[in-house]
Amino acid sequence: MRPALTRKLVLEEALAVPDGAGGVDRSWTALGTLWAELKLKSGTERAGDNAGLSRQRYRVILRAAPSGAPSRPRPDQRFREGARIFTILAVADWHLDAGYLVCEAEEEVVVS
Repeated sequence: MRPALTRKLVLEEALAVPDGAGGVDRSWTALGTLWAELKLKSGTERAGDNAGLSRQRYRVILRAAPSGAPSRPRPDQRFREGARIFTILAVADWHLDAGYLVCEAEEEVVVS
């Protein structure tokens, strides 16, 4: 069965930007748009002192790209969908002949 690539995700990469005080800040830049299928795998919520933290794990399926290609996600990158951010944890081929990649991603949301 083919995945339903109906979600438009922006692949982003972190850049080190000088902060003017001898250190660096992290800034994110868009590398391109990918169509994907998102499937919720699990979720947890943890209470903190002032707010809670909700964490969801997703399986993200998208078209394959060769290793080293700028369109192939890496674990040091993230996906963005509007205000939502999905940190990429792992990337693997989804069935060797299928022409798709599967990414393990995580979304964290502060709950007040």
